[in-house]
Amino acid sequence: MAATLGYDGVEVMVWTDAVSQDAGALRGLAAHYGVPVLSVHAPCLLVTQRVWSSDPWERLRRAAVLAETLGAPTVVVHPPFTWQRDYARTFPTGLARLAARHPDVRFAVENMYPVRMAGRQFVPYMPGWDPTDTGYDAYTLDLSHCAASRSDALAMADTMGSQLAHVHLGDGTGEGRDEHLVPGRGTQPCGELLASLAGRGFTGSVAVEVATRKASSRAVREADLRESLRFARHHLAAPSLSTH
Repeated sequence: MAATLGYDGVEVMVWTDAVSQDAGALRGLAAHYGVPVLSVHAPCLLVTQRVWSSDPWERLRRAAVLAETLGAPTVVVHPPFTWQRDYARTFPTGLARLAARHPDVRFAVENMYPVRMAGRQFVPYMPGWDPTDTGYDAYTLDLSHCAASRSDALAMADTMGSQLAHVHLGDGTGEGRDEHLVPGRGTQPCGELLASLAGRGFTGSVAVEVATRKASSRAVREADLRESLRFARHHLAAPSLSTH
């Protein structure tokens, strides 16, 4: 589908699907369709806690090896969960050690969001959902997550500065949940953020991350992904109206 719609590449989320874990299979698919893998999302979701290994450091190491093998310069990683106390305590220094061992890969830590349930809010990440509070060598800015955390995406990009390495493009309404809407269908400054990237010296990639599970047909899904691509290309080509 990415090839049919004209996407420049894909981000592979390492999942329970065996193909997503297999460098040879992914390399074959990329060659067959002419669509390179430009980023790898490490298995750091709740449902992928035992993919490759129960050790989060081993999962990150293998994600880096996968990225190197595929020629992808970016590994997307989430902050540690609150129950991963040992991992969280050594996360900044451990990430720096991994980066030194894999100099061709940037470990881009993604901004997350508080979880709201039954009128209550809690943060399932340590030390928090905003990685800029800790400070890392590289970041992934997710606009849908900005909506879910009710954060100012442009201000967060400013804080990330030259360490902004990767963007997850999706929209949200600010209702406190992760929506991953087609860009332009929510309230986030998706177009303004994209237009500002050149002025920020951004050299990474922008990955469309939109939810298509509710699409009533393949045609609707394709239309959503085509619209997202058109939106991204239009605004990436537009000059920024602000300076950073």
